[in-house]
Amino acid sequence: MKDLAINFSKLNGLVPCVVQDARTSRVLMLGFMNEEAYTKTVQDKRVTFFSRSKQRLWTKGETSGNFLELVDILLDCDKDTLLVKVNPKGPACHTGADTCFNEKNDAWSLSSLEAIIQDRKTNPQAGSYTNKLLDSGINKVAQKVGEEAVELVIEAKDDNKELFLGEASDLLYHYLVLLTAKGYSLSDVLEVLKKRHAK
Repeated sequence: MKDLAINFSKLNGLVPCVVQDARTSRVLMLGFMNEEAYTKTVQDKRVTFFSRSKQRLWTKGETSGNFLELVDILLDCDKDTLLVKVNPKGPACHTGADTCFNEKNDAWSLSSLEAIIQDRKTNPQAGSYTNKLLDSGINKVAQKVGEEAVELVIEAKDDNKELFLGEASDLLYHYLVLLTAKGYSLSDVLEVLKKRHAK
């Protein structure tokens, strides 16, 4: 992680930190860091704040186990506020809520599905269809993508919404398995599309 030229002088040695889920972009909480808390966060890869009430450092999750695993830290234009992107390991709020603003943090996306598929690749589970597919080899995975594409085309000719969306879901799932099997990610594909759009 690159060194940031943070201005700790404006607020008695502290900077506010907006904590955001890196996957869902949901704002989880607001905390404060001093220079020591920032350094510890970067070194340990777990978010540590400076508690204004206890006047000491505290690592989020040190008692609950609901750590905030660091993904990235961005500095604002005035160099006195941080955006801390994390992977939360449980609820962010001490009340047990997903966020300190009492919002649910359960956004589902293709990235969520991709993360599950990647986890199956890294941590195989007995009886998992994804693992069975990955273990069958790249040719079989590619064949399944082709089969699902054909089935989607066939359903597109009819007007059965449920069957069409079911086949579309199957195709997307198998496509993500193929990307994972090849060692690529959805972000790699999006980067290609972004470059094409820029032209």
